[in-house]
Amino acid sequence: MSTITFDTLAYAKKLKSVGFTEEQAEAQAEAQKEMLSEVLETTLATKSDIDRLDKQIVVLKWMMGVMLAGVVSLVMKAFFIP
Repeated sequence: MSTITFDTLAYAKKLKSVGFTEEQAEAQAEAQKEMLSEVLETTLATKSDIDRLDKQIVVLKWMMGVMLAGVVSLVMKAFFIP
């Protein structure tokens, strides 16, 4: 799993410098950290996700190739073979 660092202390200091109380700044920093953690856990693709999708794409390519061959053979039969 991917890890991204979020500096809650620096974030809280910035909030305090613009007028937030210490309690508000700390609560906001903690809420922001939790939100970022949740978003990253649910939206980032892992290596296994990408490998699984890659395998599915390979299968789809083969299926499209077989379907194209079938269509070409039907067209050849319909127009060129008596």
